[in-house]
Amino acid sequence: MATAGGYGDANQKVDYVFKVVLIGDSAVGKSQILARFARNEFSLDSKATIGVEFQTRTLVIQHKSVKAQIWDTAGQERYRAVTSAYYRGAVGAMLVYDITKRQSFDHIPRWLEELRNHADKNIVIILIGNKSDLENQRQVPTDDAKEFAEKEGLFFLETSALESTNVETAFMTVLTEIFNIVNKKNLAAGDSQGNGNSASLSGKKIIVPGPAQEIPKGNMCCQ
Repeated sequence: MATAGGYGDANQKVDYVFKVVLIGDSAVGKSQILARFARNEFSLDSKATIGVEFQTRTLVIQHKSVKAQIWDTAGQERYRAVTSAYYRGAVGAMLVYDITKRQSFDHIPRWLEELRNHADKNIVIILIGNKSDLENQRQVPTDDAKEFAEKEGLFFLETSALESTNVETAFMTVLTEIFNIVNKKNLAAGDSQGNGNSASLSGKKIIVPGPAQEIPKGNMCCQ
């Protein structure tokens, strides 16, 4: 059971910090998705992102405080210059395309390859078809994306940062999956050491062992 936390990070104790990266073509709405999740904002006159930036939001997952540190590519994708440092330490990734721009979906395999080349191999990945509010301009059928996600072992959701549809669910899907994996790892570490030191990962960036990723079935309303 995951509950969304507040938008301001008060000085509460943080049990885990999870770095999640947003990648995909320019103008697919990555910064808008981030703004909606981190600050619950949407700006119609969005500017291209300049300089690497990340925003944080603290949530509670299974009674633990989890700080999500969400990184935005800073527009470097226009120059195909997203650096390996951007991916370093990331335990989750959101691979974003625009449902009204076929080309942005066709580039997803290249982004996925780059992600797999630079990030930890067990990173939790969700494929996101953004701008679902523009159904009448759709160029990417949902089934195409679903099929690709199944083949590659990714989570998948369509979102609308404009209407706030599924943005929260997308982040919670990734963060809860990371949390569950880390908890299993901690339990295993605690068992093997037997000295109660399984909390030693707390508050550090976590590298996660392999998720058995599945596309969420049915309605994912379960915040």
